[in-house]
Amino acid sequence: MNELNKISIKTIKGIGEETATLLEEMKIQSVQDLLEHFPYRYEDYELKDLADAKHDEKVTVEGKVHSVPSLTYYGKKRSRLTFRLLVGRYLVTVTCFNRPYYKSKLEIDQTVTVTGKWDQHRQTITLQELQFSPFKKNQTIEPVYSTKAALTVKAIRKFITLALNQYGSQIEDMLPLSLRNRYKLMAREDAVRTIHLPRDHSDLKQARRRFVYEEFLLFQLKMQALRKREREETAGMSQVFQSSDLVEFTNQLPFPLTNAQKRVVNEITADMKSPYRMNRLLQGDVGSGKTVVAAVALYATVLAGHQGALMVPTEILAEQHAESLSAMLEKVQVRVGLLTGSVKGKARRELLRQVQAGEIDVLVGTHALIQDEVVYKSLGLVITDEQHRFGVGQRRVLREKGESPDVLFMTATPIPRTLAITAFGEMDVSIIDEMPAGRKAIETYWVKHDMLERILQFVQKELSEGRQAYVICPLIEESEKLDVQNAIDVHSTLVQYFKGQWNVGLMHGRLTPDEKEEVMKEFSVNNVQILVSTTVVEVGVNVPNATVMVIYDAERFGLSQLHQLRGRVGRGDAQSYCILLADPKSEVGKERMNIMTETNDGFVLSERDLELRGPGDFFGRKQSGMPEFKIADMVHDYRALEVARTDATELVNSEAFWQDEQYQLMRSYLEATGVLAGEKFD
Repeated sequence: MNELNKISIKTIKGIGEETATLLEEMKIQSVQDLLEHFPYRYEDYELKDLADAKHDEKVTVEGKVHSVPSLTYYGKKRSRLTFRLLVGRYLVTVTCFNRPYYKSKLEIDQTVTVTGKWDQHRQTITLQELQFSPFKKNQTIEPVYSTKAALTVKAIRKFITLALNQYGSQIEDMLPLSLRNRYKLMAREDAVRTIHLPRDHSDLKQARRRFVYEEFLLFQLKMQALRKREREETAGMSQVFQSSDLVEFTNQLPFPLTNAQKRVVNEITADMKSPYRMNRLLQGDVGSGKTVVAAVALYATVLAGHQGALMVPTEILAEQHAESLSAMLEKVQVRVGLLTGSVKGKARRELLRQVQAGEIDVLVGTHALIQDEVVYKSLGLVITDEQHRFGVGQRRVLREKGESPDVLFMTATPIPRTLAITAFGEMDVSIIDEMPAGRKAIETYWVKHDMLERILQFVQKELSEGRQAYVICPLIEESEKLDVQNAIDVHSTLVQYFKGQWNVGLMHGRLTPDEKEEVMKEFSVNNVQILVSTTVVEVGVNVPNATVMVIYDAERFGLSQLHQLRGRVGRGDAQSYCILLADPKSEVGKERMNIMTETNDGFVLSERDLELRGPGDFFGRKQSGMPEFKIADMVHDYRALEVARTDATELVNSEAFWQDEQYQLMRSYLEATGVLAGEKFD
């Protein structure tokens, strides 16, 4: 296929300079680009019996012209043409816009084929396509392509057909015969022809199967080759410690580790003992006990004679982590330090001296940890919490503070397995999929806005028992476009409602970091009983006394975000509640509310969220880094993704892959992407 990448589209009949320029704007420059400009959908031209057709459905019918076409003009160059068509026992009206030249082509009793939108009530078809002949059975499935400017779908179809006739036999197959036979996959040339010129749905399904596997396999080959290269080229540190010391440490904790925590600790410590640098993602739902796992790993690196660093997104979270780690590690004489922007002057200089001298074993902090002035004596383990909140550059700078320290990324955002192995394919993934015993499930209720008074009475009851509450809103201030409750208005309403009884705080994204920290501290020490906020509270805030989470306009949030917000409560011994205020108009919105009330399992929710929203929206399209596949769909084709990853891992780690002739095209592909040359790829 590489040779076709060098052949210009201008070699195809009918593509001159002007057309070539239009195609180049669509990133189609070579014959290969053209042949891989796949249809995004297909028109199915099966004849439809109008007795079975649904209102507003797209239909293809054959009928006889029953009236002389009527043509009317309106506006500049705009026209409407109508004629009556006898379709079986139905006499329907066909309406056609801006095609006045059809008038001279249509004759009474002429048999034509019409495709368009069926209006059952008016018995009309709004025309999309017209054939001046009876229905042709062999033209049932037609590809539809994305186009630009003056290029029509018909023109793209023509150019692709010409390219297939001219160059089809030169299409190379990157997949070796052994893999094609294993999965009964079409040869690439056959698959390309079928995807553009399908004979039937069965053939189309097989062609799609071929490309789904190919796309996933090539992507996973890049990920696994990158992972292999980084493991082999980066001299890791083999950390030496006794597992029995870790067992002794965990036995003196006030609670036993869950089986999931034990499994994850074993995975992490095995990585730390290996000569390769650890590059692991730790996923755990809110409250699953990631901090304890981090404490065990940090203790392990200290036992091995090194230091550990834990970087978190906010000062208040850094303080909470430093406090909880100190409580766990002080019994084994591990010294924990806290470095944030608030540590200044003499105290800061002394802390930095202790870190450089090795008198601090574990340093917890914000991005202050990566500043030039911070020098470690021997950094052995870097842990980044809520890693998606830091840029790649920030994470890398911390990693480079030591001599290839082991790296552990932690996240409380449950990422569906399909996304984890795609977005984080170059990492090992550990999952804590079990909650500690005795933790009370948060009770979740979906209510309509007209029940607000009852909800506020319930909040009043919880507050009178000494508890606290969060109230979350989608927007900061009023928007004309979105009729949703906003934080400033809700804050005013609640101040009025609870006047003189409770303090109501307000937090949103427009506050400075210092102002946010101040509001959170006031809430943490119960000087503020109700915190009205936008979603800035969703990550890492720990206020065990808060038992109520009210979310306004909950249908505006994704499931994973709702679950993260719900996880702000339920952190103490008391029963906690999440109340979703929502009047969803769409079926998807109603489905989200129902799912939230049915399960507290973040991984179940994340899978359902992925089904409802798709991968781009799950992370947010701009920063997701998710690959764009032409045909494959990570959600619906997740089994193929799993298979492709297994195959890619086996191939990359086998000698045969790097030597055998049958894998030459795959190796060339990896070289072209820059993976083998040590470059990062998009």
